[in-house]
Amino acid sequence: MQTFTPTDFALMKQNFTSGNLSSYDYRKKQLLLLKQTIQQFEPEILEALFKDLHKSEEEAYTTEIGFLYAEINHTLKHLKEWMQPQKVDTPFFLFPSKSKIIRDPLGVVLIIAPWNYPFQLLIAPLIGAIAGGNCAVLKPSELTPHTAQVVSKMISSSFHPSYIKVVEGEGGIVVPQLMNENHFDHVFFTGSIPVGKEVAKLAAAKLIPVTLELGGKSPCIVDEDANIGIAARRIVWGKFTNAGQTCVAPDYVLVHEKKKEPLIAEMKKAIRQFYGNDAQLSPDYGRIINKRRFEKLTTFLAQGEVVEGGKTEEADLFISPTILLNPTMDSPIMKEEIFGPILPVIDYKNDGEALAWIERNPKPLALYYFGKKNIDKYTNGVAFGGGCINNTLVHLGNTALPFGGVGSSGMGTYHGSYSFKTFTRPKSILQTANWLDPSIKYPPYKGKLKFIKWFLK
Repeated sequence: MQTFTPTDFALMKQNFTSGNLSSYDYRKKQLLLLKQTIQQFEPEILEALFKDLHKSEEEAYTTEIGFLYAEINHTLKHLKEWMQPQKVDTPFFLFPSKSKIIRDPLGVVLIIAPWNYPFQLLIAPLIGAIAGGNCAVLKPSELTPHTAQVVSKMISSSFHPSYIKVVEGEGGIVVPQLMNENHFDHVFFTGSIPVGKEVAKLAAAKLIPVTLELGGKSPCIVDEDANIGIAARRIVWGKFTNAGQTCVAPDYVLVHEKKKEPLIAEMKKAIRQFYGNDAQLSPDYGRIINKRRFEKLTTFLAQGEVVEGGKTEEADLFISPTILLNPTMDSPIMKEEIFGPILPVIDYKNDGEALAWIERNPKPLALYYFGKKNIDKYTNGVAFGGGCINNTLVHLGNTALPFGGVGSSGMGTYHGSYSFKTFTRPKSILQTANWLDPSIKYPPYKGKLKFIKWFLK
């Protein structure tokens, strides 16, 4: 297990201020090295993800490793363009001047990852940190120890500890210690809302900027004119990938009352198509992260009518894909983020009723709408981080789209150019020529007001 001391931080700060990280060639070289290192450790990463979360090789590659290759490739393709100074207009009264914005690296950043996608959600922000020209401290989740160990081994094999360093340990102890003892230039946190608030408090004490990628109750609306067969498959896939332990998974479904029964029937069919008659035997179905989460999730099963699934086995941390009907509005399952393989389904009569369900909770990280006629009503009428029309989850796969929350579901964005912007700051530069130096701008000002007004029009 690696530790981190103020001396380690000082060495990283010294490395950063040396200017060695600032060039395009250096950043490109480090991104290529990161990609090569992931490729080298790919078998160990896949094995670790199976041990920690029972992720199949196919799911782990798609959602954790392949995702990162795409992110690195996109960054390499566009990094030189992102690093170029941006020319901007200069008002006439500042003539003869020209203006530009350059993107400055931040310094030494702290990246804190969750357990549900323990590799992807640690390395994806790191790509942005490297592209931005920063040093980085990585804190993997202690709840996925096999993945944390592989990451630590992987990073130390390729990167000097004064550039990138992994710090393992209990998050509740390690993170406050890291933040209290060192003045990071940015903190990037992915995880739960309560922990995110604590991270923000620690950062606020030192006026450290933060990016918080949190969660919330992401609604899925199935309208009267939706294609029910397609909607059912895409909802089931989005909900039960990683056993529902996905921050942007559909948290609950609002279905038009005329489509309720057909949707439930199609979702049941899709569950069997994807995972067989017994999902516990499926190589493609995950497990709950630990006993504590298992026990919490099982309490939700009694808060509605189970019409599909409901099977549990504590020894295997298994909860089958479950559809739950008729939860009450004030039940815990409709107030808390579920983060597990239990999908409440609620029917609605009209859009006003559906919107009322959505608005009773804080602003969600994602929203999914299936249908045609009311797309604008939901996409423009509800505040949410991002989402899909007639699909789920896949907006994360587009590096041209920013990913992030709003309100209690998070602050700040990343992916693609937005990662680069998150891990840099805009620096404004105005350069004035010396061949003209009009006296109107200097005292004494008496008699110059009419000229000043003319210039500033």
